Amino acid sequence: MTGSEMHLPAPRLLASKRPLVIGHRGYAQFAPENTFPSFEMAVAAGADLIELDYRQSRDGVLMVVHDPELNRTTDARRRWRHRHNRVESRTALEIQMLDAGSWFGHEFAGTRVPVLAEALEVIQRNSVALVERKAGDALDLVKLLRGKHLINRVIVQSFDWAFLRALHELAPEQIIGALGPPKVLCSGRKPAAIFRRLNGPWLRELQKTGAKIAVWNQQVSRRGIQLAHQRGIKVWVYTVNTQRRANRLLNVGVDGMITDNISLIWRTIALRAGKNGRAAQ
Repeated sequence: MTGSEMHLPAPRLLASKRPLVIGHRGYAQFAPENTFPSFEMAVAAGADLIELDYRQSRDGVLMVVHDPELNRTTDARRRWRHRHNRVESRTALEIQMLDAGSWFGHEFAGTRVPVLAEALEVIQRNSVALVERKAGDALDLVKLLRGKHLINRVIVQSFDWAFLRALHELAPEQIIGALGPPKVLCSGRKPAAIFRRLNGPWLRELQKTGAKIAVWNQQVSRRGIQLAHQRGIKVWVYTVNTQRRANRLLNVGVDGMITDNISLIWRTIALRAGKNGRAAQ
């Protein structure tokens, strides 16, 4: 990594020697996921990165929402009286008319579904976005990131390894993370086995996407992480919400943890540092 690259947030975080704390959909423990209140809380809590998900609306706008349907996190079903309300079936304006906060708590009533470009502006003021693509073309995301001068000021991840390879071809300098294990490899074929633990064969496939980070489930071992590090790949784990699990993962050497409870992970790291400091005295 060159000195000119290191001034950008994404390469700098990738080079970090300490475990990174990553807010899952903002600060999902205390605010409605993937909303401005959630992102603002995550920034205030000092998250190294703030993860968010996006899909395309019917008119091609990249909207911050996790599920393919709007029902779970908005009042779409009550408002439109339809059983299924898919993101891709509604325009951005229609989606932004929904209430995306009341389901979580009355104090969040009236919270809107963000447009991705606006969410990035909020997060990037004081943190770094971890952009998870749920649906949409690689070219649309690259155009947005280049237009906003956000290449390598954010990190991009996806379970769709074919998308990651396409993104890497369009913007080879952009740091990406491969979420796993995927259902389909970057070649378009399904994995030969359903073994979910991070291992050498997964890492070989992952490198074909151009990813520098394996963003994996909690089935990681010290050996798997060592293999990743030998290949120059960092290992982040999702979604870590207990101190016990965080300690186990830190013991095997993970480089970052995605969590709904940012403060819990910071506390776990601080307690470990305190114990190590006393042991050294």
